[in-house]
Amino acid sequence: MVQSINTKVDLVINATSHIRASDYGKIMLGDKGFEFYNNRDARKYIQIPWEEIEYVIASVLFKGKWIPRYAIQTKQNGTFIFSSKDPKKVLRTIREYVEEDRLVQSLGFFDVIKRGFKGKFNK
Repeated sequence: MVQSINTKVDLVINATSHIRASDYGKIMLGDKGFEFYNNRDARKYIQIPWEEIEYVIASVLFKGKWIPRYAIQTKQNGTFIFSSKDPKKVLRTIREYVEEDRLVQSLGFFDVIKRGFKGKFNK
């Protein structure tokens, strides 16, 4: 069995990891870091200490009414994408451990299109 990095747990919630194929499991947020454990295979887990997190990127739709997924960008190991049952509760709990300026909103659909046109015509 995998040893948790947390000594105190703040939130445990059902979630999906979108790294390879969708893996269903649980997210555990505690005093030391962010953890994801797969329901079926105990060897598939993700443990990210709070110091390792560079950005938490939330995909916000309908002016904040719906957050379908969020990503955790680390300093060394890349980006991990998750979705959960109650993403606002997860992001509020993450906000206790990660600075406010590292919680960012992803670009919207029209922002991506606008950026593409600017890049195309500025060359």
